[in-house]
Amino acid sequence: MSLSLQPGGSATRAPPTSALSAPGNAVTTRPITTGTSVLGIKYRDGVMLAADTLCSYGSLAKYKNARRLLPVNSRTLIGGSGEYSDLQAIDDLLRRNALEDRCTADSLYEEENDGEDCAKEVWSYLRAVMYNRRSKMNPLWNDIVVAGFRQNDDGSTSEEPFLGIVDKIGTAYEDDILATGFGGYLALPLMREKYRPDMEEGEARALLEDSLRILFYRDCRALNKVQIAKVTRDGGVLVSDPYELDTYWDFKGFVTNKGEMGTDGGW
Repeated sequence: MSLSLQPGGSATRAPPTSALSAPGNAVTTRPITTGTSVLGIKYRDGVMLAADTLCSYGSLAKYKNARRLLPVNSRTLIGGSGEYSDLQAIDDLLRRNALEDRCTADSLYEEENDGEDCAKEVWSYLRAVMYNRRSKMNPLWNDIVVAGFRQNDDGSTSEEPFLGIVDKIGTAYEDDILATGFGGYLALPLMREKYRPDMEEGEARALLEDSLRILFYRDCRALNKVQIAKVTRDGGVLVSDPYELDTYWDFKGFVTNKGEMGTDGGW
């Protein structure tokens, strides 16, 4: 070990170089700052996603303006639950890929390029990324919902909407309605009961808002400040600003005593 002089004239032994340059633990062993459910539904004109804007630091409701519905390009949208920093890493990865595609395209003008990845291509790519990371024991701790439209063979946007999910170990599937987190237990049964393939946009939005409201009542990691996003064939991707849902707390089950113990109505 080499000697190093400290202020005041004292001499101490410096730690070996290998100890200074050794990397820290770069593996996500457990999520720290997390978002909860993301809901997705197909309707007559496209696909719609919904999520609240809360990120919890453990059990602390710390960040109340975390946006988890992210546009990828003009015809693809993702929503993520789980570790928020990993979701940001996925967003950065998809943006780098989009920039690389644009830089290597035949034209610099967007209207002359058909090189944007469609929703199914983004979904397939994320499935490979998630499986690769879990195989290295360093998963991205997220469940990602991908919404958008498929692509025709000539590069044009198909009439068929797409809705798929990829989890942190690379499991992936498609469906007409999807939910992550507690939404898979609380919201998905309600959505299945009321879903119709020919739903209008207003009906789909009302169903998602009702489901988010139920999650706010029953999931202690949820918030009534939410975002709605949609992808349509003609209008592209549109993500709303956060807004608050109206809530009602005077249901009989919320205010009556439990077990006739004279309590305040809590569980």
